[in-house]
Amino acid sequence: MDANALAPLVERGDPDRFLAAMAAPPAARGPLLVLAAFNLELARAPWVTKEPLIAQMRLQFWRDVVTGEGPAAHEVALPLQALIREARLPQDLLLAMIDARESEVGTPAPFADDSALGAYLRGTAGSLMALSVIALGGPRSEAATQLGTAQGLANYLMAVPALEAAGRRALPDPSPQGIAGLAAAAIQRLDAVRPELRGLPAATRPALRAAWRAPALLAKVLRDPAQVASGGLAQSEFSRRGSLLWRVALGLY
Repeated sequence: MDANALAPLVERGDPDRFLAAMAAPPAARGPLLVLAAFNLELARAPWVTKEPLIAQMRLQFWRDVVTGEGPAAHEVALPLQALIREARLPQDLLLAMIDARESEVGTPAPFADDSALGAYLRGTAGSLMALSVIALGGPRSEAATQLGTAQGLANYLMAVPALEAAGRRALPDPSPQGIAGLAAAAIQRLDAVRPELRGLPAATRPALRAAWRAPALLAKVLRDPAQVASGGLAQSEFSRRGSLLWRVALGLY
């Protein structure tokens, strides 16, 4: 699979997953970039239009691509359908990514409570991580789903200022206590699945590394929840890249 065509798309839209994919062995880059590009297409659907019907039509297009009922004449759809066949990606996980985006369509307050936000993060980033592990030859893993969900939360908390500026009520409970509770629960779940993550095949580590920043970011949120609203979670480019290269050099996920 040629990753070059999708690399610029992912680099612009998801720099962290781009860095993790490009740090992977060449054979692993294509699957990771295809899935990251698919995720970007879904993430854009609720935002590219103010018309809920059009957003839903965009999501339906991707349902048709995943189920094989729609055309693949699209720069992401064609390699995605090829990857689905080659890696035997579970259709339910792909559809979960699409269904989760429905909650964002046409509402400024998409999550009524922490459970709704958690279901969204599991469906989006959690399913993406699970699919990435499978695409690299690993098993279907609940631990991978939990890792991806934690990554999704970290990324979502970094995006809160931009979401609020766009008119979105991003968090069900934006108080420091509510934010700290989200981070603490995610850290607890990550700690519980670390043994299973360490037991996954070595070939899947490039997929897992896409979440390399999540533990440190969540710990930072737990220490100072006010940094979410202030935008203080951003890391320097040197720190971001350096921490990934360190994990790659040590063979860590």
